[in-house]
Amino acid sequence: MSILSQSADFEKDIDDSISRFIRDFHISSLLKKCNGEKQKGVPAMDILRYKMANVFKRKSMYMQIKTNHFSGDFSKNTFYRFLNHAGTNWLRFVTLLSAKIVNEFIRPLTSDDRADAFIIDDSLYERKGYKKTQLASKVFDHVSMSYKKGFRLLTLGYSDGVSFTPINFSLLASSKESNQIGDFSSFDKRSLAGKRRALAVEKGTDVMLKLLQYAIKNGHKAKYVLFDSWFSSPHQLVKIKDMGMTSIAMVKLSTKIHYIYNDKSLNIKQIYNRCKKRRGRSRYLLSVNVTVGKDAEDEHSIPAKIVCVRNRANRKEWLALICTDPDLSEDEIIRIYGKRWDIEVFFKTCKSYLNLINECHSLSFDALNAHVAIVFARYMLLSVYQRKDTDERTIGDIFYELLDEMEDITYDRSMLILSEAMLHCVQEIMHLSEDEIDKLASEFYQRLPEFIQKALSERNQAA
Repeated sequence: MSILSQSADFEKDIDDSISRFIRDFHISSLLKKCNGEKQKGVPAMDILRYKMANVFKRKSMYMQIKTNHFSGDFSKNTFYRFLNHAGTNWLRFVTLLSAKIVNEFIRPLTSDDRADAFIIDDSLYERKGYKKTQLASKVFDHVSMSYKKGFRLLTLGYSDGVSFTPINFSLLASSKESNQIGDFSSFDKRSLAGKRRALAVEKGTDVMLKLLQYAIKNGHKAKYVLFDSWFSSPHQLVKIKDMGMTSIAMVKLSTKIHYIYNDKSLNIKQIYNRCKKRRGRSRYLLSVNVTVGKDAEDEHSIPAKIVCVRNRANRKEWLALICTDPDLSEDEIIRIYGKRWDIEVFFKTCKSYLNLINECHSLSFDALNAHVAIVFARYMLLSVYQRKDTDERTIGDIFYELLDEMEDITYDRSMLILSEAMLHCVQEIMHLSEDEIDKLASEFYQRLPEFIQKALSERNQAA
């Protein structure tokens, strides 16, 4: 009988997988390019390798040291000095590593006809109980509709429809003094630490464009750029078109943002109310061509197409998508925008399984950036092995763990899909009006068991 435990074999498999990943994508040389090396002592790659593997071993560094299971050849202080080193360009490291993975591993497996895309979104990076964290701010959380302490993690990713790869990121703080909590001490703006902090207090829409430009400069490319309504403004759409890419975004239902339609400047609600809607089981309600810009004669104006679809969570509401390629079909616009969900799965995985929020307790803004970069590298590792797996739906065992988290969502979502399909059939066959079909839907929901009614009502409220 072997004296080695199963956990020891499991940890060895993890270390071997990470070592292959580091070797295959030359991560050591990439880290050196980003000034992530030590002048003497333990090699920086040994610390990075330990940090990448630590999350899969289910024990923090503190617990490993306390239980005499720490196997590193470095001290705790050496580890934190590596993370706190302000001279390491973690933004460049993540961008170069993702470019190597996408261009050398993912792109050869992807057809040139496939609609690949950059995806941009932000998520709350909460910091509970750390008042002295550098640049910590009051950040509005759109899920709980309240202010929380921490940062907005603005992320740019790449998806070919099968694999998602994070490209780069920026931890955004608040530029308003009333929302600033942590240490906002000034740094030399010529230094990397100073540039990192200056970027953190810029407007999210401006940082979004900078991340895109930085990615393209370092070898990334994609046909489309996908983002939600928080970043959807005419200025963003025009700027991205100038970069040679097509934007597909959710339209902000605002009366302040106007588009040129039939030579008139109208907001999205006015356009929707003036146009005849498609009836029946059509995938979309309305499709119109507009001009994005001050007026049709403006040299910076661009043509676009707006597609309005029914909100499945609430049949009385509608959503609008805008695409800066008017020749793209409505079905294709809806299909491609669906890929934006990949970044939501990415945030869920990083927070729930890769210890994005709870692992790093440092107060240094530089250390937090290092931690986020290494968590992104962990996800790239999983993404590579997921692509190599015969079952393309899985990310190793994480897929089965995620099933537990997704069970409730799948149930009430499936109920909504079934009820929507039933109501569409009844409306088409019996030629009922909208009021009659709404009354029928209300009667139908009231006859369902209470626990199903509760699940559906909670989903409608969340939407």
